[in-house]
Amino acid sequence: MGGTRYNVSKRAIKAMKEGYASKSVNEIFKQNIERKAHNSMNPNGVNFREARDSEVHPNSFPIILGLDVTGSMGHIPHDLIKDGLPKLMGGIIQNGVPDASLLFLGIGDHECDSYPLQVGQFESGDDELDMWLTRTYIESGGGGNGGESYLLAWYFAAFHTKTDAYEKRNQKGILVTIGDEPNLKTLPASAVREIMGSGQQTFTQAELLAAAQKKYEVFHINVCHSYRATKAEKGWKDLLGQNCISVEDYKTIPEVVKKLVCDNYQAVESKTDSTDISGINFDDIDML
Repeated sequence: MGGTRYNVSKRAIKAMKEGYASKSVNEIFKQNIERKAHNSMNPNGVNFREARDSEVHPNSFPIILGLDVTGSMGHIPHDLIKDGLPKLMGGIIQNGVPDASLLFLGIGDHECDSYPLQVGQFESGDDELDMWLTRTYIESGGGGNGGESYLLAWYFAAFHTKTDAYEKRNQKGILVTIGDEPNLKTLPASAVREIMGSGQQTFTQAELLAAAQKKYEVFHINVCHSYRATKAEKGWKDLLGQNCISVEDYKTIPEVVKKLVCDNYQAVESKTDSTDISGINFDDIDML
């Protein structure tokens, strides 16, 4: 995957032709009408999603974006397809990360939802990224169980991705989950088997976070658009420290992700071990 380039100008023409700015979420995300996940995004039986180097992208840099597709967060994918994704990818490329390879995950609730995990492919081109994003089923589920399954993104990243960045260059990718709920604390073996088709081990959130952090810098964007979301911030801060970023305006998410990707990439390029994002004012950022 990742053998094509992202073309912001071509993508703008496509967006006008497709009517992304005016179409409803169900007109764009057609799996919502079918009320089921797209077969190609069903993780059951998936061994690996791979971000490999190519002639077009000789230094592939993997980015995983885990989108909460439960009831209160379905507007985020809709905003991304309208104009957020070009801002994100255009900004990443313009700021010195030419070989970014992006994988979308759809995240739900493994205790309540029919499709708690959906997985795309690592891609770099505008057409391919639009395809995977719009194939996502915005299930609008979740439940009253005190959280969502963001830890599924960590599980998949840790055990079901392979990247040349890590294997060839010992370079970590970026994993960002986006949501407005606490993280569910445990992933039972029974849930892993149901979602992936096999699995014998129960994991805690701490175990999965540590496993994912071997290959990725892990972040969470907490969208504080409700009292409950604001309360969730403490648990995320306790878990991730400064790698939890809280935003009130969801439209700033593309810029926040861009900063995380570019700052961490530049840190690796300059041979530093980690990036201090404490000085970034995420409440006063410039949109592209």
